[in-house]
Amino acid sequence: MTLRPSQLPKVRRQTLRHLRSDGYPLRADTGADMAAGLDALASTIEVGDLFWVQQDMAALAMHAGEQLAAARWATADRPSPCGLLYWQGGVGHIDSYGVQVPVEACAWGPHRGEMLLWLLMSRDRLVGEVAQARPDLTLLTEEIPPLVPVYGATLPVTDEPFPMAEIDSLLPTPVVAALASAWLIMQQPLLIDRTRERADKPTARAYSRDNLPAPEVSVVDLRRQYTPQDQDPGEGGGSHYKFRWIVSGHWRNQAYGPGQSLRRQTWVPSHVKGPKGAPLLSTEKVNVWRR
Repeated sequence: MTLRPSQLPKVRRQTLRHLRSDGYPLRADTGADMAAGLDALASTIEVGDLFWVQQDMAALAMHAGEQLAAARWATADRPSPCGLLYWQGGVGHIDSYGVQVPVEACAWGPHRGEMLLWLLMSRDRLVGEVAQARPDLTLLTEEIPPLVPVYGATLPVTDEPFPMAEIDSLLPTPVVAALASAWLIMQQPLLIDRTRERADKPTARAYSRDNLPAPEVSVVDLRRQYTPQDQDPGEGGGSHYKFRWIVSGHWRNQAYGPGQSLRRQTWVPSHVKGPKGAPLLSTEKVNVWRR
């Protein structure tokens, strides 16, 4: 089954049941050393905002994350203090005892002065992977939460960006970097479209019966055409160029805020620079993000 953004509130609601009841194996069969982490996960996703990252946006976040050496994890750097983000198509893997487990969702929130990060995979993906690897096994899907917690860890909240090389060694750096990149790119309205999708009708009615407002999901995707923030050289006085060339996508430490006194990493997409109509210099390999 392909999960849709409107179904994410239902998925959260059902996952919370598994996280908070000893009647399900997730809690009944999990050791006491994991209880605090699972409790924190439940509290986080219960109040967290819901995000759905479309596949193209997820691919860009993975690509940009390869160039992100450090990131900040403070509340001001997140799209919301607590959140549950679902990656359409997944966002890499985490190694679990030699098995590559796909990561399809991330949940975050404050925890003991740091930021708690949980990586999750979908029940549907788990069932599909097991059916392919072990066709002789049958999983009891009703005993598995729609989002399965895979690994949780905390990230330090610091004033300066924290190096990716120093995060928890069990966290997959590409996934963590993709999350940080997605947060940064979400702050660039020239690059993304953000829409809101309501919960499906059965879920909205269930929330109403509990006297709760029906939640919405923020759907994040790349714009079909985005405008580079750099001005082409040669267009404004100063240097004069005889050729055009491709500038690969890269991060830039951009000024923002009151009096341009603050700095944050801003993604500059691949684009052509140089005077209009000039010959284009070719290279052996050019990667241009386009939709």
